[in-house]
Amino acid sequence: MILHFRQLASSDRPVEFRQALDVSRVVKGRKDIAGAGPLQADLRAESAGGGVVKVTGKLTGKLDMSCSRCLKPLSHEVDIVFDESFKQSDHPETESQDDDEDIQFVAEDQVDLTPYIEEAYLLNLPYAALCKEDCKGLCPSCGTDRNERDCGCNTERIDPRLASLGDFFKK
Repeated sequence: MILHFRQLASSDRPVEFRQALDVSRVVKGRKDIAGAGPLQADLRAESAGGGVVKVTGKLTGKLDMSCSRCLKPLSHEVDIVFDESFKQSDHPETESQDDDEDIQFVAEDQVDLTPYIEEAYLLNLPYAALCKEDCKGLCPSCGTDRNERDCGCNTERIDPRLASLGDFFKK
């Protein structure tokens, strides 16, 4: 997905992008994600004045994940608001330190938006996906799904350093 600064400057209307991106390689290595569907990018680029190009829009997609508590499969809908600003500069490395940090400075006439889209996608992935808000998870002792039934295991945790004090009171 390439944004051309000259094309946008010569046009009096915003440039719209609508493209599906394969993000499966971006989430590769995450054990909680079984599969990632294509990420649909609906973006709009327009001049914001002062040589700044503002790209806004929405990123939508679907993830097949597993619940972080009970390990059941679940489907997670991704809905991300995308908002980035770009400015063409002869020395982008020095400009990015001096000016506003919300603007991405680029040296060339064109910008590949894909890395910025992938970054926004990664930053908005759920840290710990849950099948439902009150998921009880698996029993750490026997592995029973506590959403389905109570296993009756003793879940009381005693600090091992203080365990000998429990025997003191039994005498």
